[in-house]
Amino acid sequence: MNYLILIIFALAPSFIWLIFFLRKDAHPESNKMILRVFLYGMLVAIPALIIERGLFEGFKKIIEYPALISFLNIFLGVAFIEEFLKYFVFKKNLSGAPELDEPTDIMLYMIIAALGFAAFENLLILLPLRSYFLIQDVFFLSLLRFVGATFLHALASGLLGYFLALSFLKTKRRGILILTGLGTATLLHGLYNLSIIKMGEGLKEINGQMEIADYPLFITFAFLLAGILISLSLFVTLSFKKLKEIKSICEI
Repeated sequence: MNYLILIIFALAPSFIWLIFFLRKDAHPESNKMILRVFLYGMLVAIPALIIERGLFEGFKKIIEYPALISFLNIFLGVAFIEEFLKYFVFKKNLSGAPELDEPTDIMLYMIIAALGFAAFENLLILLPLRSYFLIQDVFFLSLLRFVGATFLHALASGLLGYFLALSFLKTKRRGILILTGLGTATLLHGLYNLSIIKMGEGLKEINGQMEIADYPLFITFAFLLAGILISLSLFVTLSFKKLKEIKSICEI
């Protein structure tokens, strides 16, 4: 029973956001394709984990400077790998697919892949708590993942999806647009992860409870984190509206 509860709480953030984003689509997508892309998003998290660990070890062996290693781990070893593999799910399953009959579909399927990826991450985080978890702690952690990492994955992939949609409309600039989207998604994803790390450094355990020990550090990066999520959510919302105004592009 413990496993069932943890699985429900782990998957809930992705499913809630999935329902939210699917409601933005005026023409409902195939349930079969939605499930396929979501599951592939989950599966691609496995090679992401393997590649990330390999890069972490590789950076330590060839680089002497801890600050540079940390930078590469955050932005290349995690953010870039994850954004690229979510894009790979889209490329593998939807390149030339008939389901892409309007520009917003590209953003939507990128978000679906990202939510699958986030769901697997949530399982990795919550399932190890099986033997000692308190329901209120699991609920709180699931809530944090809902408004934080899961939302970030969806928004970053939505941003990349917007540039992908533009790349199909402006074929002469396709390479530049894809690289711009991938680079921007990687940068914001990396800054989000950096903010989480720095906020953690601003905390200290006192009498068994976590308290803020360095207010300037914690507050600075809390504002940065909030700014990233708010800016991305506004961008993705406006991008959906902009793409809805563009005529169907069945040639995708």
